[in-house]
Amino acid sequence: MKIDIVSVFPEYFEVLNLSLLGKAQSKGLVEVTAHNLRDWTHDVHHSVDDTPVGGGAGMVMKPEVWSECLDELLQLEPAVIENTENIEDSADSFDTGDSCDTADSDTAQSSASPVLIFPNPSAPLFTQQDATELSHADHLLFGCGRYEGYDARIPQYYRAQGIDVREYSIGDYVLNGGEVAVSVMLEAITRLLPGFMGNAASIVEESYTGDNALLEHRQYTKPAEWRGIKVPDVLLSGNHAKVDRFRRDEALEKTDELRPDLIEALDCTKLDKADRKTLMALGWEVSAAHPRKR
Repeated sequence: MKIDIVSVFPEYFEVLNLSLLGKAQSKGLVEVTAHNLRDWTHDVHHSVDDTPVGGGAGMVMKPEVWSECLDELLQLEPAVIENTENIEDSADSFDTGDSCDTADSDTAQSSASPVLIFPNPSAPLFTQQDATELSHADHLLFGCGRYEGYDARIPQYYRAQGIDVREYSIGDYVLNGGEVAVSVMLEAITRLLPGFMGNAASIVEESYTGDNALLEHRQYTKPAEWRGIKVPDVLLSGNHAKVDRFRRDEALEKTDELRPDLIEALDCTKLDKADRKTLMALGWEVSAAHPRKR
């Protein structure tokens, strides 16, 4: 996977050379390049922003600087858009030709077309499903906004050029710039690449993963008792069936408490009898296509 990042603080992304992502670069699984947006400016001050049209506080990143940068990285010729009425606000997802389940990431067909991604606090929320889908791309290009953000015509223009443009929020809060959000998305995406994790099984039963996604159960390690707090006895029983059931029930209970919206999205046809019993005990009706709170 080729990853390009455009920022006015490219040195921020030196952190990507650490830990598993750094090892993945050393092994040739990913190639990450951070570019300084100011390299595409032509004035003495290397200006990348200007005052908002219509007035208001702050500064907005200029489209002409971004376009020179993105045209070069995407290998596009400049063009003039004559009809903007039919340009969608968000591009359709590219088709990998396979399921977006994490378990299929070793075999899913990749997309050679570049995907251009801008973090934006007013955009749709970035999810595990998005990370799984984007892990099948060959080339990701991230643009890090700053100040009041980037000119809205930038994603509009590149969609009109046929580029798959995504705008994502990583949560209901505002950051100083897109660099942190890009780092978050990169971690979520690249860890799903085949060969990235030392143990591929470690990403199969995580929170938000798979068709019937739940929050993951709690984890413990040795010693069995620490500062007066004991590991649940069932985990020490050696009975793997009971351990699996305990963890599954705990995942259902935790999801019910913290993210009932995930319970509502479950496919009841894929729940076993024990799942149904646990959910009913938690106050859910499981006779329809999806659980409903009683």
